Formats: sequence, structure tokens, C-alpha cells
Amino acid sequence: MGRAVLTVVAMRFRELVTQCRSYRRFDGTHAVTEEVVRELVELACYVPSAKNLQPLRYLAVCESSQVAAIYPCLSWAGYFEDWSGPEEGERPQACIVMLGDLGISDDFACDSGIAAQTILLGATAFSLGGCILGAIDRKKIRELLRIPAAYSILMVIALGKPAETVVIDQMDDQDSVRYFRDVNGIHHVPKRVVDDVLLKFY
Repeated sequence: MGRAVLTVVAMRFRELVTQCRSYRRFDGTHAVTEEVVRELVELACYVPSAKNLQPLRYLAVCESSQVAAIYPCLSWAGYFEDWSGPEEGERPQACIVMLGDLGISDDFACDSGIAAQTILLGATAFSLGGCILGAIDRKKIRELLRIPAAYSILMVIALGKPAETVVIDQMDDQDSVRYFRDVNGIHHVPKRVVDDVLLKFY
């Protein structure tokens, strides 16, 4: 593979990563099928796993009635104190509930992060978007989806066709890390630059 081809591949991957944001408003008319969700979960099957135990399990929530039922169990955008979440017509069209099989392990931290980001990257490649939600009502979700006690509920990944623009703002140490929406409704996410995070102690 020539240098020019490698450069194009690297640029495309960089674009995929920078476009893969946390989206919280979606096009309510654009369905996310169970087949697409299955493909996203399949991507997560191929990622590294601590000790290769592979303890993660997933529930695909694609039926509109089920998505609507678990929606009240989700908390959105903690920095937006006056915003309770997307309105009707802008809510996710599918969700993935990530579980940890307690019969295999009780430590899912490393695996869950790798898998969740891979799922979001896959969603971006499908021209979709998503949001990883950890502030959730686990007890209610367990009841609604009849999840046995043998599984720990780790997170919910909301999915849909993005209906908002999310941009990255480069920040320095004096800037706030709080994301915000400007007067045009564009969602800004401050991110540290590489020179501030790539350290050298020797």
C-alpha cells in the first residue's frame, strides 16, 4: 500500500473519529433497524477484552414501544441544567443496553469503554449517531426488560440519525470543559489539544 493510499486511509479514520460525537437529538422519522444494531454489536465482538474473557452482553431495544418505555430511565446532558432531554420527535430510535455477565467477571470497566466507543464509531460509519448514557435508572430498566440479577447493567447507548450539529472547540487549561449550545443551537464540545496531553518527564 503506497504512502498516498495510507494518507487517505488515515484522513478518513481521523474524520470518522472527529465526527463521532455524543448526539442527544435525533431525527424521529429515521428508523434504526435491529439488523443495523446487530451489526454494531458484532463490531464490539471483535475488540480487545481483558484476559479475553469477553463478559459483555447486549440487549437490542428497537421496537418503538420499548424505546419509549425506557426513555424516562435515561438522564441527558448533565451540564444542561434547564434541559431534561430531547423532545418528542427528537428522541432516539433504538437503544443498546450493555450488560456485564457476573458469572464471568465483576470488572467490566476496560471492556465496556472499548466496546461502547467501537459501537459509536460503527454508528458514525452508518451515518448514525449515539450517546453513551451512564446516569440511568437501572432498577427500572431491569424491571422493564426483565433482566436477570446475573447481569450487571453497565450503560445504555442511545442511537438515531443525528438532528443536531456538534463541533469540537480546541481548549487550553484556562478554558472550561463544559459543553454548551450557542444561539444557533450548535453544540460545542471543548477538547484539549495534543500538546497539552502528550507529556514528557525525561
